[in-house]
Amino acid sequence: MTESAFLSSTRPFLGISRSALGRTWVERCDPAQGAIALAIAQTHGLSDVVARVLAGRGIGVHETESFLNPRLRDLMPDPSVLTDMDKAAERLADAVTRRETVAIFGDYDVDGACSAAVLAEYLRACDVPYLIHIPDRITEGYGPNIDAIRALKEQGAGVLVTVDCGTASHEPLAEARRLGLDTVVLDHHQAPERLPEVLALVNPNRQDDLSGLGHLCAAGVVFLAVVALNRALRRRGFFRAGSEPDLMGSLDLVALATVADVVPLLGLNRAFVRQGLAIMRNRGRIGLAALLDAAGLSGAPESWHLGYLVGPRINAGGRIGDAALGSRLLLSQDPVHAGQLATELDRLNRERQAIESMAVEEAEAQALFLLERSPALPVIVTSSPEWHPGVVGLIASRMKERFRRPAFAFTINADGTATGSGRSVPGVDLGSAVRAAVEAGLAIKGGGHMMAAGVTIPAADMEPFQQFVIERFLEPVGATLLQDHFAIDGTLTAGGAQTKLVAALERAGPFGAGQPEPVFALPHHRIVETREVGSGGHMRVRLRGGDGAMIGGIAFRAAGQPLGEALLEGTGNSVHVAGTLSIDRWGGNEKVELRIMDIARPE
Repeated sequence: MTESAFLSSTRPFLGISRSALGRTWVERCDPAQGAIALAIAQTHGLSDVVARVLAGRGIGVHETESFLNPRLRDLMPDPSVLTDMDKAAERLADAVTRRETVAIFGDYDVDGACSAAVLAEYLRACDVPYLIHIPDRITEGYGPNIDAIRALKEQGAGVLVTVDCGTASHEPLAEARRLGLDTVVLDHHQAPERLPEVLALVNPNRQDDLSGLGHLCAAGVVFLAVVALNRALRRRGFFRAGSEPDLMGSLDLVALATVADVVPLLGLNRAFVRQGLAIMRNRGRIGLAALLDAAGLSGAPESWHLGYLVGPRINAGGRIGDAALGSRLLLSQDPVHAGQLATELDRLNRERQAIESMAVEEAEAQALFLLERSPALPVIVTSSPEWHPGVVGLIASRMKERFRRPAFAFTINADGTATGSGRSVPGVDLGSAVRAAVEAGLAIKGGGHMMAAGVTIPAADMEPFQQFVIERFLEPVGATLLQDHFAIDGTLTAGGAQTKLVAALERAGPFGAGQPEPVFALPHHRIVETREVGSGGHMRVRLRGGDGAMIGGIAFRAAGQPLGEALLEGTGNSVHVAGTLSIDRWGGNEKVELRIMDIARPE
């Protein structure tokens, strides 16, 4: 029986067939997985809770040890398995030995900034000159452009390396070739059948690549390229004794990009994040330490911090400010300068939140109107000429979260085009849909991966594009909407939510895309206090269990949303609350906090 078939046939967990968010609560572990969990607990000496978390995520008895202790040396592939990797490594080795200036052209998001920094840091360690260009989202748009490539050539570049972009950039890379620049593409986005004519195009998602590494983010691909480059230089005798760069030292950047780009935290990615977090906790990277301070995070960073606190601040530069701020911060070796950059990114992030808040309100109104007319609409497409291009991806993300289906948000430009971003739900491939729209002539350009994509269309073709994605997503999203389940790993009481439990669960981490955080239900807990905090619409809650024990909870961006309204209505009453556990270390004291994801009245 498939997971969806099982979930559709099982009885609702705690009897909740419709929560405040309209979902049926179900137990994540089916009976067969429950038996596996028992075997895991007995064989490996783990608690029942941790064993059920592992079994519920498809981990078997014999896989448990390697899963709990992912070692990079065991999971690291030979970089040569990637198509064109050897050609890329040899050309970059030539550049290093000749001290050629290497131009790095990156994307304006976290993955792009981290990818550029990983490569630049290695070149700097080899004393090789480099240039970094991160395009302006509004004036240049995504990916390489001819003017920027000409400028890089004029500044002395001998080699062009595109990171987190370039796979579909035919005309700009043709210009690079005409200018005499050898181009190496290091990317991970879905690839068209016809690729640009470049010296090497390394992308595990190109159609002729058989590496099986399509789950990597761009920074992961760049890290493998640096490993291959280091090997090529070693073969040439480039390094003196003890002079090789520290490759492992850049894994904090790979971890940050892996989490922020929402790629699956499985296999090699899991090892990247586990090792990268360990490096990050030492606060050896001056720029990241400054950004953690600006975000108010004094304790050890966890996986979710990268996605919710660090990533948005780096992205803020690319969204509404200087797109190169992020890469400059990550490469900074001056604490004073790093502090200034981190402060500026934190300021831009607050400004971005204000811009986003107003746009999201308008987008929600559009979405609600669409859903009133067609409740089973499989994808939401919203647009406005007033929206800042830097926040359309965030708008799409909020619509996806609120309505639990794929969403696109577009800003209408003065030149008659519409620039948009899309966000998807598991099982619905957004990147391939956008590529199909381009091939069908409905989009000017676009690309991405399964969970996120960017696209530019003629503003006049908004309706045909919308109809195209509706027809494409009707079947896969329809099945999701029909059975909207919320998987629960188990039940807890406020008194049982102890720091030692969270520490035990962390052994099964890191959690993220493809490896969801454990979700626990706290049945029959009374909400004794609910209040809105901060400027992001977050809500803090105090819950009391039947034994009198208390636990604090927070619901992010819940104010004015169905979850926030349900919390307010439930204040003073006994409810079932579900969410994930984290440790709040504010003020030097450790206490468990519940990140609330859903609420239901006992049935």
